[in-house]
Amino acid sequence: MSSTLNAAGAGGPQSLKKVLGPLQLWGIAVGLVISGEYFGWSYGWNSAGTLGFLCATVLVAAMYATFIFSFTELSTAIPHAGGPFAYARRAFGPFGGFIAGFATLVEFVFAPPAISLAIGAYLNVQFPSVDPKMIALGAYVVFIALNWVGVSIAATFELFVTLLAIFELLLFMGIVAPGWSMANFVANGWAGQNEFSGVALAGIFASIPFAIWFFLAIEGAAMAAEEARDPKRTIPIAYVAGILTLLVLAFGVMIFAGGVGDWRQISNINDPLPQAMKAVVGENSGWLHMLVWIGLFGLIASFHGIIMGYSRQIFALARAGYLPRYFAALSPRFQTPHRALLAGGAIGVVAIFSDSWVSFGGQTLTANIVTMSVFGAIVMYIMSMASLFKLRKSEPLLERPYRAPFYPVFPAIALALGVFCLGAMVWFNTLLAGVFLGLFALASAYFFLTGQQRADAPEDVMLAGSR
Repeated sequence: MSSTLNAAGAGGPQSLKKVLGPLQLWGIAVGLVISGEYFGWSYGWNSAGTLGFLCATVLVAAMYATFIFSFTELSTAIPHAGGPFAYARRAFGPFGGFIAGFATLVEFVFAPPAISLAIGAYLNVQFPSVDPKMIALGAYVVFIALNWVGVSIAATFELFVTLLAIFELLLFMGIVAPGWSMANFVANGWAGQNEFSGVALAGIFASIPFAIWFFLAIEGAAMAAEEARDPKRTIPIAYVAGILTLLVLAFGVMIFAGGVGDWRQISNINDPLPQAMKAVVGENSGWLHMLVWIGLFGLIASFHGIIMGYSRQIFALARAGYLPRYFAALSPRFQTPHRALLAGGAIGVVAIFSDSWVSFGGQTLTANIVTMSVFGAIVMYIMSMASLFKLRKSEPLLERPYRAPFYPVFPAIALALGVFCLGAMVWFNTLLAGVFLGLFALASAYFFLTGQQRADAPEDVMLAGSR
């Protein structure tokens, strides 16, 4: 495996430093996702109600649990900064890699502006006179800079804020518990009605993107695999511990927030937890102000971690010739993909300031950005599971330090649920699905016009495999 690891950094100066241990990778895996426990998911209540959304979340949790246990096989066998792009490229060739790379880019580039807007909304609770968009812009500046100065510093910071965010979520559950009641949680819980109906069933399907938001981007830790000291050992520890952590937090936060008052009051906002706590402790409570301040750490952890993820994806795609070689450069001083950091940031800033002219389906900009990010994620999940099946067949001798448990059942469940979720999303988000396909068509045109760019890219044994 050592010769393969060296090949991952083909091109000499473009090698990434191996500095991450299992605890840091766990911090990245959980930190990438944990903002999903703070905001975004409550939009699912808007269409499904508390009980309907609980059903959607159980379905999605099953998909993610089986997916992560299967995905870990790929990330340990092929510890490449491209993550899903690398697996699909090795399994299905250049165009397969393109599909997975495009989908991952959409997921990781669209998620940060949604999170930065939520950061702005949280701080706006404390400082109503400050424009949330300017706070969002400031977040990009600060955390692109932090990622620029080195992955070790960035990962240590990520671990710190992730631990604080977990502590805060547990504290939230404890503080609101005295005000929780089952009657509040189940009232109008089937899409605004007290009885299950066809409307509730449709609402469950429509809420799937927001249930996915609970777990979205956990797979991004695979993009730090090239920077892990011992990927065979550290990646399985990080992923298994990470998905178990997130399952507990997701269900705990959703259930506790839904039973403290009229859940409909927090079903279409960016800061559901402070508003839920306000119903229990009042708006002048020190607990509420503490939640706002410490709660920011959850948003910051995901924002910071996903910036790390998109920069590695852009870097890996550029290194392999799928994007202009310009973005494969590393900072001479810090050996970090600084141009890739700036490129993803530019797209995010445009998204932040575009809500005055972008509106789909009567949803907020944040809800639409979340949905677009989820489209990318689901396509990537499908490609990853397809890659797992393909590589098991085409490369039976590939070294697999971790093998998916209950193969082929777990990856088959993850693949089937991924296809189901994608179908439900297309049905209920036709216009956004069209935008996603439009972006894919433009990206495909670029792919077919730049074949020479890939031919000129340095050889990478991890991508070529044994075929």
